[in-house]
Amino acid sequence: MKHKISILFYVKSSKASKNGLLPIYQRITINGIRIELSTSRYVEKSKWNTAAGKIKGNSEEARLINSHLDILKNKVYETEKWMINNDQEINALNFKNKLLGIEEKQRMLLIIFEDHNRRMKELIGKEFSINTHKKYETAINHTREFLKSQYNSNDIAIRKVDIAFINDFDFFLRNSKNCNNNSTIKYIRNFGKIIKQCYVNGWIEKDPFLSYKGKVREIERVYLSQEEIETIINKELKIKRLELVRDMFAFSCFTGLAYIDVFNLSKANIVIGIDGEKWISTHRQKTESASKIPILPVTQMIIDKYENHPQCCKEDKLLPILSNQKMNAYLKELADICNIDKELTFHIARHTFATTVTLTNGVPIESVSKMLGHKNLRTTQHYAKVLDRKVSEDMKILKQKFILNNAKVGT
Repeated sequence: MKHKISILFYVKSSKASKNGLLPIYQRITINGIRIELSTSRYVEKSKWNTAAGKIKGNSEEARLINSHLDILKNKVYETEKWMINNDQEINALNFKNKLLGIEEKQRMLLIIFEDHNRRMKELIGKEFSINTHKKYETAINHTREFLKSQYNSNDIAIRKVDIAFINDFDFFLRNSKNCNNNSTIKYIRNFGKIIKQCYVNGWIEKDPFLSYKGKVREIERVYLSQEEIETIINKELKIKRLELVRDMFAFSCFTGLAYIDVFNLSKANIVIGIDGEKWISTHRQKTESASKIPILPVTQMIIDKYENHPQCCKEDKLLPILSNQKMNAYLKELADICNIDKELTFHIARHTFATTVTLTNGVPIESVSKMLGHKNLRTTQHYAKVLDRKVSEDMKILKQKFILNNAKVGT
């Protein structure tokens, strides 16, 4: 990497000694960043040559001090030469440490990553979910494998992580780990959070992710149609666990709440809204944003059905929801029973609320965004494509009418 070094000797009038002598300072500028060091030498103001950066005249004092300044200047050039020959990155921090003989503490990538994950684990339930922690644990495991594969190393200095490292890691995830584009980008972003923290802490001089171009591709979001929702709701189920799972899933379909947010609901989350009706008022665990949803009749029926459930009474829960793993396993069973040819997961209920239940029925996107607890309207706009399908279906009906009318005219 190219660098530019300049050296200047000057006196500081603001730090004059009691006898009026001025301290001489050395300023080394590397790529526009200054390093200021004391030379431990003093001079009378009248004897200092500002333009030349040395003492005037040829006195014994002038020769000794000017010779010392030349030694300091040569030491700068020798340090620069050593760093170039040893393939060391020349920046203000590294140069100063080398010049002064300070051994810079090597900050290692995986040690920093492990510390981040340890702190995250301690904040589970307060700021992070278990699933978020698991994603970062997977990300660090992929990073370990990459370092072993690419560098035959158990760790690497954080200052050696550059855009080439990131691009190689991206390729490793796609090729060796068979990750699709979006999974790759998400792991890279998790890794990137660690690098950005290092930059903010001043452990690296620039953020290599500024040059990274990876983008998440929009995927087709799976959701249920009105007919599929009705099939699930009206299905007579003889197995109690499937009935429970169906009801929890339906609750999410008509509230838009994610699994963890349904899990965290208590009776205290039921409030009287601005319209005098019952609302659910909560905060999304994922984004900490407020989410307020009017309670629809179907939602209220489910709440009433489980009001006196032992688990709800014992744990102060609004609903007796099972673990996310069990919910998703039983939902696949429910889909088979209802002849729904979709891989049913609990999160599909949230997509269904956004599309089939609200947007398709004319609820403004701004209202949907607020109920979903989205911080940005663009996040909600991913669901708006359903409106295009609705327009297409409506226009097909209109087109059919025109065909019939034209046929009548032709006769």
